[in-house]
Amino acid sequence: MSPTASWIATLGLLSLVQGSGCFFLANASFYENLLGKYEEERLHSRAKRSISRLDKEEILQLHNKLRGQVYPSASNMEYMNWDDELARSAEAWAQNCVWDHGPSNLIMSIGQNLAVHWGRYRSPAFHIQSWYDEVKDYTYPYPQECNPWCPEKCSGTMCTHYTQIVWATTNKVGCAVNVCERMSVWGETWENAVYLVCNYSPKGNWIGEAPYKNGRSCSECPPSYGGRCHNNLCFKDERYVSRHETDEANEVETPKLLEEKHTWVEEKVTRPKKVTSHSYMTQVISCETKMRDKCKGSTCNRYMCPAGCQDNNAKIFGTLFYDSTSSICRAAIHFGVIDNGGGLVDITRKGRLPFFVKSARNGVESISKHKPSNSFMVSQVTVQTLDCYNTVAELCQFKKPATHCPRAYCPAYCRDEPSYWAPVIGTNVYSDSSSICRTAVHAGAIRDDTGGYVDVMPVDKKNHYVGSHKNGIQSESKKNPVGGKAFRIFTVKQ
Repeated sequence: MSPTASWIATLGLLSLVQGSGCFFLANASFYENLLGKYEEERLHSRAKRSISRLDKEEILQLHNKLRGQVYPSASNMEYMNWDDELARSAEAWAQNCVWDHGPSNLIMSIGQNLAVHWGRYRSPAFHIQSWYDEVKDYTYPYPQECNPWCPEKCSGTMCTHYTQIVWATTNKVGCAVNVCERMSVWGETWENAVYLVCNYSPKGNWIGEAPYKNGRSCSECPPSYGGRCHNNLCFKDERYVSRHETDEANEVETPKLLEEKHTWVEEKVTRPKKVTSHSYMTQVISCETKMRDKCKGSTCNRYMCPAGCQDNNAKIFGTLFYDSTSSICRAAIHFGVIDNGGGLVDITRKGRLPFFVKSARNGVESISKHKPSNSFMVSQVTVQTLDCYNTVAELCQFKKPATHCPRAYCPAYCRDEPSYWAPVIGTNVYSDSSSICRTAVHAGAIRDDTGGYVDVMPVDKKNHYVGSHKNGIQSESKKNPVGGKAFRIFTVKQ
């Protein structure tokens, strides 16, 4: 093959995608046998992962985010999963430092996107986004501004990186990154070239076919998905990360295993308690509820307001900063955090102020008050979808006087993720380096087989976290941790 592709000018950046001009579809056993060869050829040194866990998560999350936002919308777009066999075959090819598609006996059966750069650091996500950005040269359902035969025999714009990423039936991806000391790129020798290879299955870019069907999201999912839909993608009730990882693909972290063995002893100290009730952070209130009335205790910063508070007679005092005798829900409408339909509100206590100024906003009139009083502010509650590895330290670490976290949505089946990737440290109050979603299962806030929404409240760190065994998860103990904060986790009423 004689590769050609478009230069992306800044700092030596190139992209290439496997050509679409093949109609051979290998059967499953042939495909598996080919992939199996590359597991044997892989280097046995485990001093360094071929691709970091964080990069792997970022690659997968970005692929699914981009697939879920295509325009026009896709009715049959499948959720993409990480595939270790594809990643191993990508690593085997990346180790060759050859700027071309390959190997020849595998490339007819899989899709492949390539990118290379030199100079300052570029994450894999940077290249994946640049592949997707070829959408500007693509017109659904068939290429018009770009040449579908690229890169085999073409010139001008390309879009086959984009179409491979959004090919509806391509539901597996595996990538690898390799730093090549010397790499020939179109006749020039690049030193310390960073080479990204992403392999896809089933293969996309079939000539004459649109990458996906247009229609209402998830309205034409294959029957195997059972009607489930997640973020506009046909979704199976299973984890997207393979449970079966081998020593060849990962470092063996003996100290962590020893740490787990040590914490198992703690089960005799802190025996599991049967959960008879759930703890909720969000308090359901009425239009008349004042911040002073309800803000007692540690979970006084998130409220669920009912609909219809705009025309209620409950008083509010102030603008931006509200007197503590003000209606929480009407203050939230006044500030613009919610509308008359109600919703979630976070509040932050701001201490004593000398006076409060009136104003009319969003159909609500506030009152002036020229008397010192305690105050509060309102803020919007966002919702964020997590994976099994996200932590509070990454999401919203505690900072004084208070920190508000988004409401979090956890996927199903996080319980059995390895503790060295997704640790759980503590009981009731957890270290903020813990996996939020595994912590939610441990605490009983969600079920492992369904996942769901949780509320998270960051708090200041503890000097001692005690491990326990609850809901199939053994949490770790830790004394005098260096740095980091803590958090509590709460069930969300459905």
